[in-house]
Amino acid sequence: MSDELEQDLENQVRMTHDRFVHAMNARLPTMTLEQKERYFAVLSGLVGRLEDAGKSLKTVLQEMMAEAAPYLFREING
Repeated sequence: MSDELEQDLENQVRMTHDRFVHAMNARLPTMTLEQKERYFAVLSGLVGRLEDAGKSLKTVLQEMMAEAAPYLFREING
């Protein structure tokens, strides 16, 4: 991948992160307490794992799939 293409992709990722934060901040006031608790549990687990520079992204995702599944099922069924 060329440096220019990679830099463009990184910029797109950053912009998408910003859009994500904006979208979730807009949803927070309409979420129930239970939804906020589930979202926080998943989000804090993800961030904690991402902060561990020793973990590969693959490992982070594998761990998150197992941890987040019960919360996702409760959200879907709730």
